[in-house]
Amino acid sequence: MNRVILKIKQEPFWGVFFGISFLLILLISYKSFSGILTVQDLDWEMFLWFLLVGFVAQTIDGALGMAYGVTSNSILLGIGIPPAVASAWVHFAQVFTSLASGFSHWKLGNVKWDLAKRLILPGVLGAAIGAFFLSNIDSNVIKPVVSIYLLIMGLVILSKVFKGKKKAFNPKERSISYLAGVGGFADAIGGGGWGPIVNSTLLGKGQVPRFAIGTGNFVEIFVSLASATTFLFFIKELSLAPVLGLIIGGVVASPFAAIICKKMNPKILMFIVGVLIVFLSIRTFYLTIF
Repeated sequence: MNRVILKIKQEPFWGVFFGISFLLILLISYKSFSGILTVQDLDWEMFLWFLLVGFVAQTIDGALGMAYGVTSNSILLGIGIPPAVASAWVHFAQVFTSLASGFSHWKLGNVKWDLAKRLILPGVLGAAIGAFFLSNIDSNVIKPVVSIYLLIMGLVILSKVFKGKKKAFNPKERSISYLAGVGGFADAIGGGGWGPIVNSTLLGKGQVPRFAIGTGNFVEIFVSLASATTFLFFIKELSLAPVLGLIIGGVVASPFAAIICKKMNPKILMFIVGVLIVFLSIRTFYLTIF
């Protein structure tokens, strides 16, 4: 707590940002869990399915530092959930899963504050615009577009398996802010993509892996919060069962993800994830068109 107070004193920017975010998290929590008092009416079959989805997605994300949203959204689209609803459910859950991940990285010293400041505002703005856009477009029109986007993300993940030499990271590079804006927009549109776009690009630009993933995951808290808050005004189908399942599944998966991250070759896991996302996106596109 002393570290938080010290950081706020040094940079009031973070105090304002943390304060607003805290209020929004309370709002999201109320919206997500307001039905918990009537848990006897919970659709337990749906809850268990989404528990599994959340578990699998967080296991992948915890091991790779990316792909929670892309994996979850690919599965949700594959079972027929409309794109805007799928992205809303994923981002409501991701507010809480990214909180756990982001603050763990912060506590371990994996967050570069100067880099986070450059990513956070364009990322939040991009996410809000993306969520607004997705919420006001016919799902039949946007679904094949989202499928193509997810296919590209799957190919991006696969490309990381065969990445080349690293280069020196330049923290003042102008493209970093644009990268965050694109990453936030794409993340809201596709229900995920911040990690594959932002974290992997930072790695590709030469940033130390612990700082690329740690800073990216920390900023993702606010990107997910921006998307979820925007969806609040447009998406009314916010069922307790899927959101609660995604959250609990993600939380339960965290220690298993850490074990996988330690024991399994990340390139093998990344290859499996890339193939899974490519397959699901092609299937969704085919079902939408035909």
